[in-house]
Amino acid sequence: MMKLPIIIDTDPGIDDVVAITAALFSEQLDVQLITTVGGNVGIENTTRNALNLVHFLGKDTPVARGANEPLMTQLVTAAEVHGESGVGTYQFPEQADESLLVKEHAVLALRNKILQSSEPVTLVPIGPLTNIGLLLKMYPETKENIKEIVLMGGAVEGGNATSVAEFNIFVDPHAAKIVFDSNINIVMCGLDITRITTITDENIKIVEEYGKVGKMVSEMLSTYGDSSSTTKLSSIHDLCTIFYLTRPELFTVVKRAKVDVVTEGPAFGCTVAEYREDGNVQVCLDADVEAFRLEFITTFKKIFDELEVLQYVD
Repeated sequence: MMKLPIIIDTDPGIDDVVAITAALFSEQLDVQLITTVGGNVGIENTTRNALNLVHFLGKDTPVARGANEPLMTQLVTAAEVHGESGVGTYQFPEQADESLLVKEHAVLALRNKILQSSEPVTLVPIGPLTNIGLLLKMYPETKENIKEIVLMGGAVEGGNATSVAEFNIFVDPHAAKIVFDSNINIVMCGLDITRITTITDENIKIVEEYGKVGKMVSEMLSTYGDSSSTTKLSSIHDLCTIFYLTRPELFTVVKRAKVDVVTEGPAFGCTVAEYREDGNVQVCLDADVEAFRLEFITTFKKIFDELEVLQYVD
């Protein structure tokens, strides 16, 4: 089976780490490049986290450092959710050297990888859309070889950065507007779906038993989100994008829409969806939650099994 070539644009971030890990071990996906952006924390930390994760997982996926600041505003981070480092209190056993860090800026690395690919590439942005907005403005010729953009961001109803704006879009709505207005096919995994596809504490306890990767995931998730909340459910927002690509049948309600991004005024960062057949955005609105949770557990069990086999081969 031919793997789908993808590029992950990310601001790791705890849920980013979970999503990237699932993608790097997927039998269906070929992660050709990871590009970093300022978002959950600043660019130094997001880049270091990406490098450390790839090294920890024993992969050789190249990482490119991208934009630290939004196109037109100051960077707003989510360190209160993800910790100052971006990965809670977790510390990788060893720091990666920078041999996987490509010399070009992420936007140039994106351009080169997309144009050199023999088949259209799927972009998976799971942070603010600064790099992708810059790419489409600077190198519009790349649109011809982008299959689709499957992103985590936005919300039809209700936000988490403000009452109407989701964090990734709120951080850089000007870049998001460029992306949504591009006429490229987009899949929007926004808060409408990520608030539904929650993972339970019990699910996390099961995954904790799955070797070093399971322990990493459970330790990061133990500090993730709203510590004042009494609920035992976690939304691993970014994982939705990877599961959409590998298990699309989990997403039971997906509606076509045109999405506009508000770039000024009190609704700054809001995504306004108008459902219409000629829209370029597929908005995910509902999912089979039990099947999603089972896929979460199964994914990390497979990773554990694969690493166990490699250990014996070595």
